[in-house]
Amino acid sequence: MIENHWNRSLGLNEDGSVYTPDTDHLHNIIALKLSAAGLPVPDGIDLTGVQDAADLLTIHRQQSRMLEDLHSPIDNRIQNFLNKELGNLNGEPVPQLPKPFELDSHGLARELSLPHGKNEHHAERVSSYRLVNGVLHNPINDRRTTKGVFHIADTGLPIPGDKKAVPLLTYSRLLNAALTQAPEKLLTLPFTHDTAESAKTFVGLMLRPVVCPEIPNRSAEKTMEIRFIAPGSLVCNLDFVESIFGNAGNANLPSNDAALDCEHWTGHTGCVILATHLCSLKKKDLGLPHKKDATERQIKDGMCWESPDELYNDGTPFKICHRNKDGVMVTVIADNYFGYCKKEVKTQLGYAANLYGMCEEEHAGGALAFPRYGLGHYFNATSSQVWTGKHFMHDVQKDFADIMDPQPEGHAIDKRYDSIIYVPEHAEFSLPDQCVSWKDSHDQRQQLPLHPSQVYVLPSGYKVSMQRHPDAPSWRLVGTSAEGTFCHKPCTVSGGGKSEISKSFEDAIIYGPIYVADYEKDFDLVQEIFDYDYSKRFVPEQMPDYASKPSRSVLDLERSIGSVIKLLTPSASEYTAEYNDWLNSIPIHIKALVFIIKRFYNPAWGNKWREHFMVDVIDGRPAHELKFQNRKLIGSYVRVGINADGSWCTFKLRQDFLPASKVQMEDDITASTIVPLEWLHGPHPGVINKSVKITRNCEYRLFQRPDEAVHRGFDKQTEYDMAQDDLFASNYQPLSTADLQRLSSKVITFEQYSTPMRRHLRELSKSTSGKFGVSSAHPRLIDGQRSKNPRYLQLRPDFARSRERYIADIGMRLTRQITMDKPLSWGVNAVISGRRNNPGAEGIRPLAVY
Repeated sequence: MIENHWNRSLGLNEDGSVYTPDTDHLHNIIALKLSAAGLPVPDGIDLTGVQDAADLLTIHRQQSRMLEDLHSPIDNRIQNFLNKELGNLNGEPVPQLPKPFELDSHGLARELSLPHGKNEHHAERVSSYRLVNGVLHNPINDRRTTKGVFHIADTGLPIPGDKKAVPLLTYSRLLNAALTQAPEKLLTLPFTHDTAESAKTFVGLMLRPVVCPEIPNRSAEKTMEIRFIAPGSLVCNLDFVESIFGNAGNANLPSNDAALDCEHWTGHTGCVILATHLCSLKKKDLGLPHKKDATERQIKDGMCWESPDELYNDGTPFKICHRNKDGVMVTVIADNYFGYCKKEVKTQLGYAANLYGMCEEEHAGGALAFPRYGLGHYFNATSSQVWTGKHFMHDVQKDFADIMDPQPEGHAIDKRYDSIIYVPEHAEFSLPDQCVSWKDSHDQRQQLPLHPSQVYVLPSGYKVSMQRHPDAPSWRLVGTSAEGTFCHKPCTVSGGGKSEISKSFEDAIIYGPIYVADYEKDFDLVQEIFDYDYSKRFVPEQMPDYASKPSRSVLDLERSIGSVIKLLTPSASEYTAEYNDWLNSIPIHIKALVFIIKRFYNPAWGNKWREHFMVDVIDGRPAHELKFQNRKLIGSYVRVGINADGSWCTFKLRQDFLPASKVQMEDDITASTIVPLEWLHGPHPGVINKSVKITRNCEYRLFQRPDEAVHRGFDKQTEYDMAQDDLFASNYQPLSTADLQRLSSKVITFEQYSTPMRRHLRELSKSTSGKFGVSSAHPRLIDGQRSKNPRYLQLRPDFARSRERYIADIGMRLTRQITMDKPLSWGVNAVISGRRNNPGAEGIRPLAVY
């Protein structure tokens, strides 16, 4: 087994793909750790390693007992904070941190969250299921609420009016109860649940999430440290946060001590303690005053009581924190819904950023978007706008020799991905001939086969590929811009669209037939459009020099579909009133016919294009569905909502429309800073800002809520993700083999799934392992109703799609001629750059782009 920092921290390989550890090996590690801690080990585990190290483990346990008061460096910092802040409360005992069972490598928490040898576990707060491709955890509460949740210890620092101010004595008693009054059931480690004497312990995890991104050649990336402590039965919550933020290793090792990593540590420490049993505590016992003795604020916040039996916060979930200007923050969460853990990391990052200064934690979403274009059947690079006259193949091969292998025919093959082909600047693409051709330096015609699995990159960075239509038996050439735009939505409120901006538009597109009202009349109007004299359309001040370049016809090969669409779109500033009136008189469906004919036009047809387009004859009359060479044509439509009667509200898309190719860069938690433009290497020439924002996604997996996935086949990305290995799902219905067999037998609805989910569920229905499965369309049932908050962790797309990320990076480097040995920074709004240095991040080089 390959052991490296990536395996331990994130569960990923160095190329960003999912690393699947050997389960037996993990169980042996767990057995050793349990034995070293003096905790029972489940039956059925190979104890050879434990028996061989029996004397060493005995010595270790004895030394641990002798050093009971000795904590890890991070726990020492937290305990010193508690001693200082809570040590003078009229003899009140200072809460003492436990020595938790240490989760020092990725994957341990997941194995510990289910009984050894069993596929399901039901505890008071969570039901867990082992899936064929991961785990499913359903907490008792299926969603996070914000009403009355946020409580802050009153230490003199300002407390917002919408938060509840809590006396310091009450905070101290809550924290003490969290650490000393946890019921045995809550402390029971699921992995040992079926052992004669189950292990009852707290579990601990250390994180090092990013607070401030790296400033290339100026400042290293800065992180804070956060300690998670949870009772054993809630170990799945630690699996959740380590999957998102990475495991920073064993907190007891000096190599993981943030104080010894002054280059990357901001100096701030956080602690999060899960304690669901606090909801049963009474206000009076926590030191809150009677209402008659309470202040106005205490009465408003409910921090007082009238009846001695009143429960704190009315017995509902809450979280309470204590922080000071020294940079330590200790939070107790009285709920186990996963979202609370993630949002608390976000809160503590914001706290650290505010104290550190010159950086910010943002609730942001964003993606690097590359415009794509339908190029039809033929594409000549030199006759299009992608040719700038500045980029030549011989220069590219020389400057980028470290990434490409030149070929004698004049092209080059990428050294990392042989499916990336670099072709000369004058390459010609022909879909009917399925080839890419060019003339070499000896004026000899060279060519390569055009294949859908390959991407052809021009010296300018422009990418061309051959792609099948999503809903038609046809192929097309697709061009993708070399330069992307970083669509960054900063500081977004919930529901503000941060997720939508970062995801592909593709799933919102539906396909339908091209409509013809009257075959003969409509095609006569189309011919009039083809024959029209467009040289007279411009107002005098916009009139081009037609003597040097005559006006092109609609069907001219050098006029793109986009150009035709612009030609037939009214413009008060460019076109005469007479021409605009003529354009407005053309019915919309006629323009659609023009665009579709232009899309398939072959110059060899000349003016006989009608011979290739037809409609069927039904009952002796021409029908209304357009065909091309006797096959149905498909138009693209976007659905933007649902009408009152339940029908879809749709709009026709232009014929050459293709959704942008996106590389998602942000989803929820972003660290950012502002720097002078002059600090960055090779900024985009269009930048006029004196300063730019550098952003960094703090998450490695994204906590997605796929609302539309309940409609089978609609959310294809979710269906693909949930069919992959290493799935962490929540609020879904666990499906047994029998359930899956019934599901797959209902052919009509089962066939609505996309191919990955359909194939996955069919395989699961044949499984004999006894493990469960989940369907993207089946959130869990709560009181007979489907949960409105199904969730799963999605591996960040820029990791999961490493080839696409690489292609995007290469395209932008070529267009700016920035070689691989230099950082890529193109800022207008944001820059993402550099190799991460914090624990849990070594090895990945994120897409370094603006």
